[in-house]
Amino acid sequence: MKKIITLSMLFVATALFAQEEGSKLSISGSVDAYYRANLTAPSDENAIAPGSSFANLPGFALGMANVIFSYEGEKTGFVADLVVGPRGTDAIFASPMYSATGNIVNQLYAYWNVSDAVTLTMGNFNTFLGYEVISPTANFNYSTSYLFSYGPFSHTGLKADIALSDDFSLMLGVMNDTDLTEFNPTGDYAFGAQLGYKGQFLNFLLDPSFTEVDFTGGFDLSDDFFLGINAAYLTVEDDGGSFAGVALYPQLATSDSFTIGLRGEYFAETEFFGAIGASDADGDSSVFAVTLTGSLAIENLTIKPELRLDSASEEAFIDNDLAGSKSLGSFVLAAIYSF
Repeated sequence: MKKIITLSMLFVATALFAQEEGSKLSISGSVDAYYRANLTAPSDENAIAPGSSFANLPGFALGMANVIFSYEGEKTGFVADLVVGPRGTDAIFASPMYSATGNIVNQLYAYWNVSDAVTLTMGNFNTFLGYEVISPTANFNYSTSYLFSYGPFSHTGLKADIALSDDFSLMLGVMNDTDLTEFNPTGDYAFGAQLGYKGQFLNFLLDPSFTEVDFTGGFDLSDDFFLGINAAYLTVEDDGGSFAGVALYPQLATSDSFTIGLRGEYFAETEFFGAIGASDADGDSSVFAVTLTGSLAIENLTIKPELRLDSASEEAFIDNDLAGSKSLGSFVLAAIYSF
């Protein structure tokens, strides 16, 4: 009840503010739901899913409702990005105050355009690393990659985005320990940097507990064919393990309303990092996951049927007889409405 009252008050305040200030304030967002079934394993109480985030529940299931309030002034502005639902809960799981306050904040930040070349942002914002994001509207595949799932989700801190030239950009930031979104109980800080060149980004994050280097980019190979790329390496301090991986995202638009895309990802972990779900005697394991997704746009509604096959080096899954298996085939049908 408290969540509903809070959202209602925010909607009313936003509507009044919009009337006073004209068109500078905008509201956008999405809702999503899905159906998921295993093809090579049970889909009942014994259901299993890939070790990546989101879209892991059997049968018909909910994603999240996402409402984004943003205001853009001449030099300053803010973004309040709110989420409700299982996907949203998973996205903000590490908030230290979550159980106490029922946190629904995905992003909450204010910014200042100091000049045409420099923007300062302070607050909570989704991570700058990786190809995929929390919102299903910005991902081509509905299920997510291992690289996304085991990198950081969000940061709280201060960052500076700097346009070095028409082609080059630079971001520098100081932030709380990763995923500590509301306050910093540790007193430790992370440092991030991003160098961009014509849509290709080299990212670096030095966290108190790990270090990650990430490349994210993509190329329009023709008017209808796009190839996205993501590669990353993360190592945990004090021999806590590591992961490395690469993912390719070829996507072909066959018409104005339908696109078909493939995600091919190789992901390897060491020292019982814990992402894949089973490791050999040395704590090392790997997985190769192929995800084929269709995307049909009907006005603001997007329907995404998806076939996924995860093949691991160890018995990270089960089969229909509940025996250990190195592979898992699954199907997802998602509906996403954006506004």
